[in-house]
Amino acid sequence: MHRHRNNLIDQIKETFMESGDFSFKKLKNRDFMIEILFLSSLVSIEKFSESIIPYLTKLEDSLFLDYLNNIKSFQTKDFDEAVEALLNGHVGIIARNKDEIFLINMSDPIQRSIEEPKSELIVRGSHAGFVERLTTNIHLVRTLINDRNLIVHLLELGSKTTTSAAIIYRDDLVNKEILTEVKRRLSYMNMETDIVISPGFIEEFIEDDPFTVFPQILYTERPDRVKANIMDGRIAIMTEGSPAALIVPVNFFSFYQSPDDYNSRWTTATFIRLLRMVSLVIAITFPSIYIGVVSFHLEVLPYELVIPMKNAVEGIPYPPIIEAFIMELTIELIREAGIRLPTPVSQTIGIVGGLVIGDAVVKAGIVSNIMIVVVAITAISSFVVPSNELSAAVRLLRFPLMLMAATFGFFGLMFGFILILIKLCKQESFGVPYLYPVAPFRVSGLKDSIVRLPLWLMKERPQDTMAKRQIKMNWVRGWDKDEK
Repeated sequence: MHRHRNNLIDQIKETFMESGDFSFKKLKNRDFMIEILFLSSLVSIEKFSESIIPYLTKLEDSLFLDYLNNIKSFQTKDFDEAVEALLNGHVGIIARNKDEIFLINMSDPIQRSIEEPKSELIVRGSHAGFVERLTTNIHLVRTLINDRNLIVHLLELGSKTTTSAAIIYRDDLVNKEILTEVKRRLSYMNMETDIVISPGFIEEFIEDDPFTVFPQILYTERPDRVKANIMDGRIAIMTEGSPAALIVPVNFFSFYQSPDDYNSRWTTATFIRLLRMVSLVIAITFPSIYIGVVSFHLEVLPYELVIPMKNAVEGIPYPPIIEAFIMELTIELIREAGIRLPTPVSQTIGIVGGLVIGDAVVKAGIVSNIMIVVVAITAISSFVVPSNELSAAVRLLRFPLMLMAATFGFFGLMFGFILILIKLCKQESFGVPYLYPVAPFRVSGLKDSIVRLPLWLMKERPQDTMAKRQIKMNWVRGWDKDEK
């Protein structure tokens, strides 16, 4: 018995002996000796010293076990389980004549305050965002969905370094086949991966098509957005150490929806959504249209614009495709520099890039002034997208369409656009059509996709989630009929 205990201590010491934050202490109790093991970087030493140690040194042998059981400790003889507990902020206690280690949770989590995500700002509504602690994020979701049918399925991801994760859904709404598929893909990833770093890591492992530019899983840092999607029958995946949730399944139009759409009047929300759809077309095709017009199709312009257009591009030494590539790559460089630099410096970079560089390249004769206008409108249109992932996809698609337009004119542009539509129609997210409700076409689904009708008309949940209960509200303006 003593040999097993000593072997357990020796194994733990050998495992952490190279770590400077590993501590091994001995305390003299009135009846026996107590050995304590912990990682000082993970444990609240002040809390442990004030609330636990004074009692450990005074307890009699007969009361020792009762005390440890009352403070919600657990005991184990398994080496791997003991090491994992120490890595999670537990303090290990081994007493005389005991062949197991008692483990008390004394973790000291570092957490920032709850604030609005900078990448998902809204005008009206909640300004709370997720933080890096999983339990806090689950608390935020449970506060918004105070219902017994909300299920939080906890699991560990990673075969070597485990990461706590949670699958959150409404049991009375979620489609069981989709839920089973989510768990199956996560289990495969768990067996084949040593470490799970972030939700983006999970996204690449479980998405249907890894070779498409279009995102198939919605990434959000907003609890209210997670709530709305769970109430529609979708599933949220969250991990420890990341202030974000992954939502599945989703469709293309989910990435163009914002919480602001439901916090403002339906007429305003519909106008904004239509504006986003127009911005999508502009962001993808506008540079290609410019290249096609200048290179092949000047006849589509009004006669009054033909001569100014020819004069603008006449002195440029490069073909329109090179001119467009120079400016588009410059915009991307400015954007990336603005993200990586501190905020005051990034604002300066934006001003320098937008004014100085733009004016200088025109005066130097490298690009035309019309090209500057085209690139500026294109960049603004790409920033209208509420989802950063879809915005990146839109910016990437711009370049192959520019090449098609430079080679075949409008015919190449239309061919490329058709290929994109075919890909969108074929793509799925966990078995759900990606372009729903356009393909397959569903009139009822249009109420909350391209447009946003009044909330009291949207009585059904989206059909693409295949929720158990499609009806989410009855006629809620009955008072209007009663008055008449």
